[in-house]
Amino acid sequence: MGWVLGIEYWVLGANAYRTSRKELRVFTIDTAEYDAVIFDLDGVVTQTAKVHAAAWKALFDEYLEKRKGKGYRPFDPDADYRRYVDGKPRYDGVQSFLVSRDIDLPYGSPDDSSDMETICGLGNRKNEYFQKYLKRDGVEVYHAATDLIRQLRDAGIRTAVVSSSKNCVPVLKASGIADLFDVKIDGVDSEERGLPGKPAPDIFLEAAAELGVDPGRSVVVEDAIVGVQAGKKGGFGCVIWVNRKGHNQTSYENQADMVVTDLSQLGIAQTHDLPSALEAQGEIARRLSKGRTAVFLDYDGTLTPIVSRPEDAVLSDAMRHVLRELAERCTVSVLSGRDLPDVKEKVGIENLVYAGSHGFDIAGPQDRHITSQQGTSFLPTLDKAQQDLNKELSNIPGAMVERKKFSIAVHYRNVKAERASDVSNIVNRVHADYPELRKSEGKKVFELQPGIDWDKGKALLWLLEKLGLDQPDVIPMYIGDDVTDEDAFKVLADRGIGIVVQEAPRPSAAQYRLNDTDEVYRFLHWVVGIG
Repeated sequence: MGWVLGIEYWVLGANAYRTSRKELRVFTIDTAEYDAVIFDLDGVVTQTAKVHAAAWKALFDEYLEKRKGKGYRPFDPDADYRRYVDGKPRYDGVQSFLVSRDIDLPYGSPDDSSDMETICGLGNRKNEYFQKYLKRDGVEVYHAATDLIRQLRDAGIRTAVVSSSKNCVPVLKASGIADLFDVKIDGVDSEERGLPGKPAPDIFLEAAAELGVDPGRSVVVEDAIVGVQAGKKGGFGCVIWVNRKGHNQTSYENQADMVVTDLSQLGIAQTHDLPSALEAQGEIARRLSKGRTAVFLDYDGTLTPIVSRPEDAVLSDAMRHVLRELAERCTVSVLSGRDLPDVKEKVGIENLVYAGSHGFDIAGPQDRHITSQQGTSFLPTLDKAQQDLNKELSNIPGAMVERKKFSIAVHYRNVKAERASDVSNIVNRVHADYPELRKSEGKKVFELQPGIDWDKGKALLWLLEKLGLDQPDVIPMYIGDDVTDEDAFKVLADRGIGIVVQEAPRPSAAQYRLNDTDEVYRFLHWVVGIG
């Protein structure tokens, strides 16, 4: 059973959150676009934020009174907490607040005793207060958060928890929710791995790497402003700000992709399996009978099975024969992530239109004079990124860097499972050095491509126009198996037929499905017969 994540939230009004039905907006995030959700702990999943705030207040009020006497301005557990310490590593929080009060202390060492007047000494004293209050008051969870996490996991979406606190593990154990997360990255991990604190995105990127997911296909859920900033800096696909107190901070609201006041406003909506294109032949035939047909096809996983080595994906004689017959009846185009010369050689049929590198490089038959190359100015950058990837990945057995003219593919299908996160980390580091490139992910492959607004969907629309097929009587059909094919399915949602190749059901913008390449052959053979 496929799933989509349905998200509802109330929009921040001019002065406060308004909850009339007119204001209710609904968002959907489906697993065709997102693979994981990464949650901050304090204030998002557990109610330890108020324990932290109480510990900070006890620390700073005690210190300020000792330093400035009875006339000191006390620590505000709401405004000061949010502005200076929320979401930050403990010592960074100490320093941030003291600077706001024009107090300059030596940093000291993490080994400083809690009575030392250093940044670390005060931070260690804060931890003593936290431990005391935690033991006294226990740990409460936000039940809407834990309910949501369980629904996500049931839907096959991976989950991680991050925290700047070094008390993350005790809090997880005390609240009994440690088993809700596939990955945990906390203050202890950050110190051991040298990860800078928020608003740097490193803690979230580390969680995504350990999950083995692309940040662009992941959601971050945060209650702290610095966490929202970190999620956006990390290039995460969606950043949700849990603004529980309804603070009117428009600049921060604009940094988040969504704003909710409680995680009860997030939910899971179930979708149905797509109907089989073979079983829906009558319905499809009626649609095709209303006009001319143009067929667009992916290569790997659609015309040939997925294999360990790209060079071994060889088109069968039967599939080549049916493509030739189809091309005699209608326009046929192959849109592949492969390099243009490679896919042309693999298919080996002259009168097709070919689009390589996910549509960045397009060429038609000689008599049709159709060519397009998007992103040529990015070639020097791709050259440098390729050199860096080759160097960084050379020590990981099974990792393969495949250079195409307009993209770089990093395959990790043959990498041991425990090293997959290392591949992801390296690709993320190299990508960070070349922000003008964009990163995408497919089946056991990462790709770096020119950072322009171009994909298989836009390439398909461009081809329809250039081929004179952008007409009401033309029914475009696209068949593909990968995440990159979703862009093509989306542009055909209201004007054509999208068919996804998938062994296991998953959410897709396609309208029909086929189970494997054998069913693709059977379906195309049927289309030839009705043509």
